[in-house]
Amino acid sequence: MSRTPYTSATSQSAKMRKDESFLGRLGGTLGRKKKSKEVSELHEEGKKAINAPMLPPGTDIHPEDTLLEENAERIMLDPTSRENPKFKDMLKVLIDWINSELEEDRIIVKDLEEDCYDGQVLQKLFEKLSGRKLNVAEVTQSEIGQKQKLQTVLEAVNELLRPHGWSIEWSVDSIHSKNLVAIVYLLVALAMHFQAPTRLPEHVSVQVVLVKKREGILQTALVTKELTSTTEMMMGRLERDAFDTLLDHAPDKLNVVKTSLITFVNKHLNKLNLEVTELESQFADGVYLILLMGLLEDYFVPLYSFFLTPESFEQKVHNVAFAFELMQDAGLKKPKARPEDVVNLNLKSTLRVLYNLFTNYKNSE
Repeated sequence: MSRTPYTSATSQSAKMRKDESFLGRLGGTLGRKKKSKEVSELHEEGKKAINAPMLPPGTDIHPEDTLLEENAERIMLDPTSRENPKFKDMLKVLIDWINSELEEDRIIVKDLEEDCYDGQVLQKLFEKLSGRKLNVAEVTQSEIGQKQKLQTVLEAVNELLRPHGWSIEWSVDSIHSKNLVAIVYLLVALAMHFQAPTRLPEHVSVQVVLVKKREGILQTALVTKELTSTTEMMMGRLERDAFDTLLDHAPDKLNVVKTSLITFVNKHLNKLNLEVTELESQFADGVYLILLMGLLEDYFVPLYSFFLTPESFEQKVHNVAFAFELMQDAGLKKPKARPEDVVNLNLKSTLRVLYNLFTNYKNSE
């Protein structure tokens, strides 16, 4: 019996069935892998959705922000607050103040985050303000070296500020990670404690995104942080002096002090046929302060160096600030007041300035 040989068509049909069977199995494997990948991606999306709920638009959580240890937290400035005009004005005021203080060191700050994080500027600023030299390396390039410098600087700052009621809203890690809110908190505290000759914007608040890790899950919340209140409230943190006690507890003696100061200033201003009857108002534009310094130090102050008839707030501040410079040039201590406070008719500030002159020139003819 002869066997019927396979035809080419039969052979091709069998091969196709075999190929289909193989592709079917392959397709099933690929399908399962694809499905598994989709499930994995879906899981990751769900995880991200759980870990970062309801973030403000435009807020990015960087990879390092998600690598938090359990119960750790990180604060990030909300983008809308960064564009707040009052906040931007505060940054400019702080930068101008730092540059003014560190002018002799030829240090120019342009960006608080980029220029303050490594501790170099903060070290120089603290040393200039406090008159205290810190034992730190001058230049540190490594992260470890920078954090060691920051540790030394912040320990000195905290030791100085904490007894005066300042809440410590900064740390080595927050400053080094360029946390702008922490940097601003620190600079505001230093500016107020050392009575910076500038006026910080009042009632400045920002919103920050607070990221915490709890049981392996990131939790976020939008929190409002108050950076400044009123100048009077912030100045209240400073060490109280005799004038605080005088105005708070012995107002009956205030007129005696004012009379003594008026007698002192008129003794000298009368030489120019000028007379003072109201301390807080007549010294507010700075003109009498400048003329008084010239009389006390026996020199003529060129009229082009100040505004003889100031009209704007800025011109008055210029005059008072110039008078303060003349006082320091004469070897007097830096006045425990700000030009802006004198211009704003703050009686305690004006009394402090005039009493400083009285104690140094009371025997002058």
